[in-house]
Amino acid sequence: QVQLVESGGGLVQPGGSLRLSCEAPGYTPTFRYYTVGWFRQVPGKERELVSGISWTVERTFVADSVKGRFLVSRDNDKATVFLQMNNLKPEDTAMYFCAAVRGSVEIIGAPYDHWGRGTQVTVSS
Repeated sequence: QVQLVESGGGLVQPGGSLRLSCEAPGYTPTFRYYTVGWFRQVPGKERELVSGISWTVERTFVADSVKGRFLVSRDNDKATVFLQMNNLKPEDTAMYFCAAVRGSVEIIGAPYDHWGRGTQVTVSS
């Protein structure tokens, strides 16, 4: 079972930036073979896929709601996937989760079977 650990959330003013990290401690040699998605969820609303990256790095996905502001990347040597979030807006406030599935699959609709516990992002003045 791959354990995923998110970090980097916090309170930021509108227009600010945060960089979230999704680490897979102990899976450095193999995490590179996982497709990873970043999701967010607000209480009472459906979970939303905001970004993702295939294990080959050839494919990435960024939702229209964050396009031009969020950027996903990965450092396979560190078994870590990043979500750089710029020009944050109050509507970006949510719990952010990373999820992973082994293999090079379509990011949207992938059968993610490993999930982190999330990191809270709050955008407020």
